[in-house]
Formats: sequence, structure tokens, C-alpha cells
Amino acid sequence: MGKEKTRRSVPVLRPKSRPKLLNAADCGALRVLSMQPLAFQDIAARLARWGFPAGLDGVVGIAAGGVVPAALVAQRLGLELRVLALNYRDEANAPRFAEPQLLAPVPDVRGWRRILLVDDVYVSGKSWHAARALLPAEAEVLPFVLKGKVDFALIRDIDGCVRWPWRVYAE
Repeated sequence: MGKEKTRRSVPVLRPKSRPKLLNAADCGALRVLSMQPLAFQDIAARLARWGFPAGLDGVVGIAAGGVVPAALVAQRLGLELRVLALNYRDEANAPRFAEPQLLAPVPDVRGWRRILLVDDVYVSGKSWHAARALLPAEAEVLPFVLKGKVDFALIRDIDGCVRWPWRVYAE
């Protein structure tokens, strides 16, 4: 009987209230009606043209905003998907906490040596870096986001906030 490796214990934060719909509040000083709408087919076409790295073992999506993007990427690449539930920003994209908070246990990615860590947007990098710190240190974790001013963002040509086709927005 060999010595078994135990997973580190991470405290889980439970939200005290249900998330509300995004309303006409600011999203980077833009009203919901002035947000740039993106068509699902446009996003899918951009994903089809994106050159993802070879040799990935799986995709981890940062919840909540990165779940749909990660699912699209995992499906396109034919890889398994795991979800890492963190919360940092509110519906108006303003920081809710000083640091991202873990909402559920860290998913099991044992055996994955190369992981694509996916989120919807990259603003400050806090969510992405917090998620990376929770994944195995020995794994190579590569970034991918749908929107941001970084070289690993699918959409870099649109300024301001976007209206994702899978989100519900109150007008």
C-alpha cells in the first residue's frame, strides 16, 4: 500500500444571494443598450479560425462567465471540460471582492499535463491568475479568453463591453 497523495483543502464560499440579471447599470461606463452585440455565428467563426495550441489534455472554464466559452472550445477541440467556480466581478463588471473567491471545490484534473484555462474576458487578470493558482503547479496552464487586450484573446478589435448571445440582459 503506497502513500496516497491527498488534495489540498480549499475553503468554499457560498453566495448569500442569487445573482441578479445584468441591468442598465454601467459596464465600464456603457449602458446595456450601447454595448456591442456579438452574434453567436461570429463568435463560432472566429473560434473556427483560432490556432489553439497542440497537445492539450483538457479545458477548464472559469465560472460563471467562462463556462460557455470553455464549452465551445472543448467541443471544438474534442477535449474534456471542467469548471472552476470563482467570483470576482459583479454583473456590472465592477470588482465585488478584493480578490476572487472560490465558490465550489476545485475540479479534478489529475493526469492533465497541458490545460487550456478559459474565461470570457480578461480585464485585470485577477480571476485568471487566481484560477491558475488553484490548479496543479506541475501542469502547464495556457490562457484563452474571448475578449481582452491581450494576445490570447479571440476578440481584440472591439472596445468597451459586449453583449454575449448566451446572457440575458434586462433593458
